[in-house]
Amino acid sequence: MPLAGVNLLPMDIRQLRYFVRIVELGSLSKASRSLHIAQPALSQQVAKLEDEVGKPLLVRSSKGVTANETGQALYHHARLILRQFEQAMTIARSDNGEITGVASIGLPATTVAAVGLPLVKRVRAKYPGISINVVEAMSGHIDHLIRQNRLDLAVLFTRDLPADLSVEALMVEELFLILPADSAILPGRTELTMAEMSGVPLILPTSDHGLRKRIEAEFESRALSPHVVAEIDSLSLLMNCVHDHIGATIKPMGAIIQECQRGRQYRCLRVSDAQLRRSNYLYSLPPEALSFAATAVAHELRIVVDDLVASNTWEGFLPRPEQTQRERSDALV
Repeated sequence: MPLAGVNLLPMDIRQLRYFVRIVELGSLSKASRSLHIAQPALSQQVAKLEDEVGKPLLVRSSKGVTANETGQALYHHARLILRQFEQAMTIARSDNGEITGVASIGLPATTVAAVGLPLVKRVRAKYPGISINVVEAMSGHIDHLIRQNRLDLAVLFTRDLPADLSVEALMVEELFLILPADSAILPGRTELTMAEMSGVPLILPTSDHGLRKRIEAEFESRALSPHVVAEIDSLSLLMNCVHDHIGATIKPMGAIIQECQRGRQYRCLRVSDAQLRRSNYLYSLPPEALSFAATAVAHELRIVVDDLVASNTWEGFLPRPEQTQRERSDALV
């Protein structure tokens, strides 16, 4: 929703900060305490902002405050304006050309397990002035945060986010049936069929999880049903249950990287009659809103992913389809 006719005044940056905090906390009193400003003064600043816009921005009730349609539009624009202002101040304060600032990135749990540590190490070594903020969460929550402009970058598994976000393919992950190394289920096997997998006790994410929907769609296409014995969205708890022989799971190889580094051993069976794969996409704010710090972190993430694919240390990490061999070679230079 456009905000035509709004003329920004010198004190609007402060007013926008106040407004964004109120919307995020849903309460004038909570925002007052968070911003260390008296509530009457905060209300006065909001009233001035509403006068400047020419329309109400907030709906007040006994439960707190929420942004109306105009307020929601201003909220999204305000977050971008504040990011741009902070980026401009960072550039102005820098006296040695070093890239500085905060870059936030949302990563699902299996992606964190695969690339989180090498990404943080690369950023700290190459850009000591950047403070990287890694948010680990379910893909649905990361989706919400990037839509709200509360993240600079996000790795997700679909391409259906708003057009005002930039998106690029990052990599493809193959999904495996994962069992403890000493499991009595399908001993000595390296592959299995979807029909065989329907008889294996499975521990899967809950039905709202994108991975669960992907797996169930593959079963349904063959008129099969998974034998689900537990639904767990916590990766660490899920893998503890698999390790304790409560059931197997279907995950990309990223789920066991840290597990194996801690000394646990697993068998990973490839599905022979289905192409169980999941595409990873890197989302970012539009270029005009992306800070130099976030741009640098995105570049380092691409290198970490390409290294992971090229090393072939772990099965099932495949290059993004759009990426040519020349591009992969250049990314590793």
